[in-house]
Amino acid sequence: MPFLSRFRARKHTFSSPLAPDERFSAIGDIHGRDDLFCQLLDKMAETEAVNERVVTVGDYIDRGEESAQVLRRLRDYHATAEGQLICLKGNHEDMLLKFLDDPTERGPRWLRYGGLQTFASFQLAPPSETAPGMEWVSARDRLRETMGPELEAWLRSLPSSWQSGNVTVVHAGADPAQPISAQPERTLLWGHPEFEATPRRDGQWVVHGHTIVDQPQVLEGRIAIDTGAYATGRLTAARITPGNVDILST
Repeated sequence: MPFLSRFRARKHTFSSPLAPDERFSAIGDIHGRDDLFCQLLDKMAETEAVNERVVTVGDYIDRGEESAQVLRRLRDYHATAEGQLICLKGNHEDMLLKFLDDPTERGPRWLRYGGLQTFASFQLAPPSETAPGMEWVSARDRLRETMGPELEAWLRSLPSSWQSGNVTVVHAGADPAQPISAQPERTLLWGHPEFEATPRRDGQWVVHGHTIVDQPQVLEGRIAIDTGAYATGRLTAARITPGNVDILST
């Protein structure tokens, strides 16, 4: 047998059944599209089971025009949902928080990745990318005041993963060679180079956003639900039950 054929024959494939402990829905990257978020919630409500948990995968802000509205809506829902809404942190929330902590160093990069639209949604004008440091500090102070301490504290409290049975929801992905519990937060927020190339061996399914797909994908233990809402107008949710994934989109 040729060497390449022997190598392919040994390649691991994912075969574990989908086995969450409870029925739940996961919503992909919203990216400032409050209009689509409301549409999707209405669509989900038509078939929602009683007390069904909803998990949002992060990236609520940037790129779309209604980041402030999305954050406030999520925070308000979360405060009254009695544990039925789980909001995860995405890399864009992480960039915002790092900007609040270190505006001079982090501001220009965040602006390039969508912070411009988030500033505008709070009715604020950001500095130019080449502005001196004090202008970035002043912009941070204005944004922090407009957001308010409760919203900032809520953002800082967001977890980076949620698990039910053998299904874990994260923002971007995970290192397939490491248990979910051992993943650095940066990997969960930004992904891992082997995430899409190597199936996991621990039987753990991973639901994620971050990487835009033309259509939701269920492949080799990965469920991808970022359909690029800010650009395509399609915000997607996956309703996950033992052995089954149903897709709802705007």
